[in-house]
Amino acid sequence: MVDKQKGDLIMKQTTLIVIVAALFLCCMCVPVGAIIQEVTLKGTVATLNQPKNMLTIEHPQQYGCSYPATGAPVCTYTPMSVEVLTGTVPDPAVFSVFTNGDPVVATSIGGAGETWITLAKLFGSRPNEEFVTDIVGDFSTIPTPLMGNYALDATTVPDCAACTGTTCTAQSSNVKVMSEGREVFAQALKPGETLNYNGRNDGSSVAVTFVKGQALSSSCPGKAGMIGPQAVSVYIIKVVPPISAAQVDIRTATTTRPDEALRTAAPTVATTSSPAMIPTTKSGMLPLAAIGAIGLAGLILVMRKE
Repeated sequence: MVDKQKGDLIMKQTTLIVIVAALFLCCMCVPVGAIIQEVTLKGTVATLNQPKNMLTIEHPQQYGCSYPATGAPVCTYTPMSVEVLTGTVPDPAVFSVFTNGDPVVATSIGGAGETWITLAKLFGSRPNEEFVTDIVGDFSTIPTPLMGNYALDATTVPDCAACTGTTCTAQSSNVKVMSEGREVFAQALKPGETLNYNGRNDGSSVAVTFVKGQALSSSCPGKAGMIGPQAVSVYIIKVVPPISAAQVDIRTATTTRPDEALRTAAPTVATTSSPAMIPTTKSGMLPLAAIGAIGLAGLILVMRKE
């Protein structure tokens, strides 16, 4: 009898340790932000309603990736079940950058449409020719590369006296310009300031205006480990393509990018209706939260039995 009681006690203690360890791991694995779903899609600008600060995209296709057992992820656009999606724009500059009929990639927060946090204008009519020339919003949410083999990176700096939960007002943004994979220019921008780079001698240039933004509060004293929405910022970006951005393939008489001239390139992003695709969102914390809730329930149950 005594041995049985000891065995039960050891089992309860072991269960308690496992539950506490699971809860600890959940807390350690959960990122500071990124709990509000983001949806990225591609389509065509249907209407712009400046008085209501709204933009409508027609024939939307949602971006997502599948992850095979071996090899790199396969990312595609899948037609959605709706014909149009409407949302508020991230900045009034949208109405001077975009017009009806423009092909765009857009990202919304909190679901498909309703609130656009990024709108990017596409250059090129074929999948393997799609590049971005203009962006209004948070460029980090757009999977399509910039025109001219440019890339951008930005780190916002929080104003630790202006924080709410996991986000603070950004007092500045440290922006880097990459050309052909190398950093070629960097500048710290305060809200309203603009960076300009045109150092390649090929007629191309990049202009980045930091309109406003947020930064994660985790770097501020006493704010580490908080859980909440991701930081979102607004930039206005204009890429002027190189002079040789388009030329005629003499074999096919079609206009191609310089790196496609006299050869056929396989599309890097395809349109498909594969049901196995996983939409790319930033709501990955939800499964971890569920695990934490289950662990907490188990802990309460064990304590009651004791």
